[in-house]
Amino acid sequence: MAGAPDSVALILFFVFWYAGNMKYNEYNSAALGAVGGKTGGLTMTVATMQLGVCAVYAFIMWAVKINPAKIFGLQTPEKQDVPKVTQADLIKSIPLAFCAAGAHAATVFALGGDPLFGQIVKSAEPVLAAIVGTIFYNKAPSFYKVCCLPIIVGGVAFASLKKGDDGSYSLKFDTTALVFGMLANSFAAFKGGENSKLLADKGIAQRYGGVGNQFAVTQITGFFILLPIMFATEGAKFGEFTEKLTTDSSLQFNLVMSGLCFYIYNELATYTLKVTGAVTASVANTAKRVIVMVYMAAITGKALTDEQKIGSGIAISGVLLYSLIDDLLKSKKKGKTA
Repeated sequence: MAGAPDSVALILFFVFWYAGNMKYNEYNSAALGAVGGKTGGLTMTVATMQLGVCAVYAFIMWAVKINPAKIFGLQTPEKQDVPKVTQADLIKSIPLAFCAAGAHAATVFALGGDPLFGQIVKSAEPVLAAIVGTIFYNKAPSFYKVCCLPIIVGGVAFASLKKGDDGSYSLKFDTTALVFGMLANSFAAFKGGENSKLLADKGIAQRYGGVGNQFAVTQITGFFILLPIMFATEGAKFGEFTEKLTTDSSLQFNLVMSGLCFYIYNELATYTLKVTGAVTASVANTAKRVIVMVYMAAITGKALTDEQKIGSGIAISGVLLYSLIDDLLKSKKKGKTA
């Protein structure tokens, strides 16, 4: 591979993955703010247009036959041809695209409700993944992983508490962030299952020609899936959106940049997690969640409450333990038998 050594490239991929995720959250919040926020009635439109940006970006890559993502690691860009998938392959890919689009749209709603609490709720994704995997894909987590789930749930629950003037606690949270955050987690869980099922077909995987093409097709298909939903739910305000889009340079910039950052940071995440071990990947994902929360607190000027700090710490620690516990116990057993 021409350019920087793989070890240097890997570090840079990590840096830009984190940076891209942080900037996506910032641009997403700014784009939503430009259309009136969670009460503006255009959240689905913003989510759909972000995937529209992703679709345009994917078509441009195929047109020039180059994927520039490796540039972030100071390496030569990879060649990316149009995938040789069949109509049957695309039909089989629709469930994955639907789940990916649903996860994206629900996340935009959640972060639009409260970008900080939304991130806390999103940290509970393993809980939904365990439930969905067990019921729908016959992939139940280990007993030890199941034991970690109450820690995650408890952390999110504690983050939802607010201390009153009399010292008593009551549940107080942004309903939009909670409901759509959990919906996003559900879609993400199904997305993981559908992705594994799709790639189990070696023929489809070969015809896609790599995860880059699969991700591109998923975003394009997701855009066309969200379009009718957008018009059905927010179509009456589409004229208002187009007027704002053509006159507000801030909306134009933040909408395009949020879409680009979403696409690129997901690709960089794939590059990093593909070459790291399970432990490193788990720690990296956990660290990313913390860094994004701290960054958004600084950007929005909205500090986490003590309950949210403690609750998010518990939940994120539970996620890290959930990700590592099987490997840790496996290593311990090997040590005893050695």
